[in-house]
Amino acid sequence: MTRRVLAVDVGARRVGLAISDATATLARPLETIAVADDGDAVHQVARRVADLAAEADGLATVVVGLPVHLDGSPSDESARVRRFIASLAERTEVAIAIEDERLTSREAESRLALRERDWRKRKQQLDAAAAAIILQDYLDRASQTRTADGTERTDGAEE
Repeated sequence: MTRRVLAVDVGARRVGLAISDATATLARPLETIAVADDGDAVHQVARRVADLAAEADGLATVVVGLPVHLDGSPSDESARVRRFIASLAERTEVAIAIEDERLTSREAESRLALRERDWRKRKQQLDAAAAAIILQDYLDRASQTRTADGTERTDGAEE
């Protein structure tokens, strides 16, 4: 049985969260959390992870978006997010994965602009929307490695 996956888009002032369905197929924005500092961010996300893990559908993995430059090299924010990941790992037993988050905020802004004209409302939704894009990218790639019966493909063969 597959369980849900939570994605985290870590920002200095806001943290976006997105969650998958129980089959780990579809991502949707969950919420944006205002944070005071990195320690507060870890505390609030760890608490949310514990709450979601305790629900009936559980939580299999937490995916954290890692900011990098377009060429894949570490950005100024990469080290801060890696510290966030290390601190979160100390506070939860849920597995943590890292996902490249290049251009996800820009893509989220473009998608939100199609249905919301007010930039203030878009800004409130942006971090959770970016987390949903990070999560969907992760889920899509993970589904390519699963066979029809849900087991992991080990031979690299396509179905």
